[in-house]
Amino acid sequence: MPPILGCVADDFTGATDLANMLVRGGLRTVQLIGVPPSGGTGPDAAVPDVDAVVVALKSRTTPAADAVRESVAALDWLKAAGCRRFFFKYCSTFDSTDDGNIGPVADALLDRLGAHFTIACPAFPETGRTIFKGHLFVGDVLLSDSSMRHHPLTPMTDSNLVAVLGRQTPRKVGLVQYRDVAAGAEAVLARIDALIEEGCGHAVVDAVSDEQLHVIGEAVADLALVTGGSGVAIGLPDAYRRRGLVGTSGEGAATVPAIAGKAAVLAGSCSAATLGQIAEWQKTRPSYNIDPLRLADGEDVAAEALAFVRERLADGPVLVYASAPPETVKAVQARLGRAEAGEIVERAMARIAKALVDQDGVRRLVVAGGETSGAVVSALGVTGLRIGAQIDPGVPGTVTLDDPAIALALKSGNFGGPDFFAKALAQMP
Repeated sequence: MPPILGCVADDFTGATDLANMLVRGGLRTVQLIGVPPSGGTGPDAAVPDVDAVVVALKSRTTPAADAVRESVAALDWLKAAGCRRFFFKYCSTFDSTDDGNIGPVADALLDRLGAHFTIACPAFPETGRTIFKGHLFVGDVLLSDSSMRHHPLTPMTDSNLVAVLGRQTPRKVGLVQYRDVAAGAEAVLARIDALIEEGCGHAVVDAVSDEQLHVIGEAVADLALVTGGSGVAIGLPDAYRRRGLVGTSGEGAATVPAIAGKAAVLAGSCSAATLGQIAEWQKTRPSYNIDPLRLADGEDVAAEALAFVRERLADGPVLVYASAPPETVKAVQARLGRAEAGEIVERAMARIAKALVDQDGVRRLVVAGGETSGAVVSALGVTGLRIGAQIDPGVPGTVTLDDPAIALALKSGNFGGPDFFAKALAQMP
């Protein structure tokens, strides 16, 4: 049977996050890097016998028109591959601006499917993201009071998701409140029907626990399109099984081949979580800092980083990082511009990763940050990933579909505990 679920993710680490959730639910899942080319590579050739396919894009911070075009192309490919339900994955902190890209992409996917309604639920309680009365919390604070207010590309200063999404779409945005979710799937469905009658095209859905995500999954499993963070996907596998859409066992969904070889860590995220992980690593292990201002001045910092790593690689993994606290990031962006500051680092990280794999026998990489992960997998020519067991919430171990096979842990900047880098290297396939 063709895959039941086709997913469009707006960044690479978000895609692995979603794939991790589906595998945990027993759905055999592969992640494809970008939309597979047409002409000579049809769905049967590109998609093995799996239950779900996630297409990873790099569209979170691109212009909205570009994000829409890429997302619709991914949807069209997934439809051609036989998928019958669809999922648009974005960050659990709803990373966006008032111009998009969440609203415009969701609207375009609805239009392409001939559908008129979907939900928006970025809740992921396991990592501290909860929604109550339409407001998104990160841990114990509102999104607008969290470190996300300083995000260099998509600062989130409004925690009211109904208002945020309402500024991105001409469709009316409603709310399925906590009391409806707590009352069960039938109550959620009744509320959705009422919102549709009121002319809503989107509904933000409250959720503060995994149990409620299972309720939501049952309620929305028949929608053509679901949108949200990876958390809301937690209830979909069981809901599909109850409908006879996938097999019943789910055994072996996380099985991937073991990969031996040298290892390295690359970090480009400037999130508080990643900064803490870098500090923990530096207590006992070597690291090299990439200075974007030196890159901008034409210095060959990537070559210096490679020399530093190569001197130490035989003794164990080395970290190369460009992460910095908010005040440093702002100073760099003030000089280089927001887009160039990010792109110059991504190019350096991509060059370093490719050299380590092609020339130094590195076969195991941990990468922190969605933009950095996208640059690295693109430079390596990765076409897809087999999804393995979870390392930390939201982050699975993966193995590339390509030759040579490489074990990758692609981490969203906000995810993972302080010891994530060492833990990932120990648990990767």
